[in-house]
Amino acid sequence: EAEDITQDAFAQLHRHWRRVSRFERPDAWVRTVALRLAFRRVRREQLRWRFEREAADGPYLLDADVGSRLDVVAAVRTLPAKQRAVVTLFYLEDRPMEEVAQIVGCRPSTGWVHLHKARRTLAPLLSERVTDDVR
Repeated sequence: EAEDITQDAFAQLHRHWRRVSRFERPDAWVRTVALRLAFRRVRREQLRWRFEREAADGPYLLDADVGSRLDVVAAVRTLPAKQRAVVTLFYLEDRPMEEVAQIVGCRPSTGWVHLHKARRTLAPLLSERVTDDVR
């Protein structure tokens, strides 16, 4: 991750070189950018871990009977952590995929893939039929 952050900082340096090259200490600018990127990444990871933990505690369905609710909770708990988080955030918290992807730490297209795989896994467990339309 440190290598990625360093590369991103130097990529920003390249993008802003005309302005930064006039600074007395361009190296300090790069260091500051790298630190900000690192702090941002840590905050994003902490958020992702928090949501994954909350997803692991089990979703609550309001309009289903208790037996169905427990079946869904048990089935969702069998999913890998990212798929479990995506299902919980997208369906139960009704968040848009762009926000779900940001929380989970992936691109929206990858979020849709996680959601599709989760639905494929959940369908036989819940005796449901799955269509390709995950929205």
